[in-house]
Amino acid sequence: MRVFVTGATGFVGSAIVSELLANDHQVLGLARNDAAADSLARRGVEVHRGDLTDLDSLTAGARACEAVIHTAFIHDFSQWAANIEIDLQALKAMIGVLEGTGKPLISTSGLALHSPGQVCTEAVSAVRGAPRSDAEFEVLGAAERGVRSILVRLPPSVHGAGDHGFVPQLVEIARRKGVAAYVGDGANRWPAVHRTDAARAYRLALETAPAGTRVHAVAETGVPMRAIAETIGAGLGLPTRSLTQDEAAAHFEWFAMFAAIDCPASSAITRELLGWAPTGPDLLTDIRENGYFG
Repeated sequence: MRVFVTGATGFVGSAIVSELLANDHQVLGLARNDAAADSLARRGVEVHRGDLTDLDSLTAGARACEAVIHTAFIHDFSQWAANIEIDLQALKAMIGVLEGTGKPLISTSGLALHSPGQVCTEAVSAVRGAPRSDAEFEVLGAAERGVRSILVRLPPSVHGAGDHGFVPQLVEIARRKGVAAYVGDGANRWPAVHRTDAARAYRLALETAPAGTRVHAVAETGVPMRAIAETIGAGLGLPTRSLTQDEAAAHFEWFAMFAAIDCPASSAITRELLGWAPTGPDLLTDIRENGYFG
């Protein structure tokens, strides 16, 4: 298929582009600036200029292709509500173009806030009013409008070379504060997946998942935060320490909620449905061995 990919130069999106190209798909990649356009062109990817706020560019890209994979999101937590709304409007625009065509639309959401303290399965619906829930409902609702819409949920840690997500945030905080910390007993868990495994889940979903499917790109159900902190401490040569909730707020600052959240997730349904079997390194091995302390 010819696939329009938003976020095509991002950490996850670029891995998806590689996976698509390796499996005989063509890619039209969204590029918001010259650097992104040059990066895509060097990989043999057709460039489509635009960004998430340019709805005309998004609809043109979606119209020109046989499928859409939407991974772009503006990760500026100081403008979180505004960026969620930008994402929702981008989705609505692309769904409007795809309505009635039967074309696949694979969109992206996160697992961190779905069912804290309980293992989240693919059967768990978003809670109305929760962050990014409107986008989830919009995507899955498009299945009733003639779109083969599929939602891929990503864990808090999508790891691998070039990671600039949650684990690097923890590494930077530990380096700055001189201690690798966790909250309470550190038993709260993050699910995780290697970026190449996540990319393969997107590609398999594109090729085979039915409309209205939730896909969990989860290789590890839950890695305890204490183990993550201890691995970071060992890698930086720093002590590891438990913090109270009050201490955690000062230590982690804006990241405190994510450092304390317990959000294990399952991918059993996804593995059965797509035949997906993760093969990448686990999170702790990746942190130890693959450049997180460089």
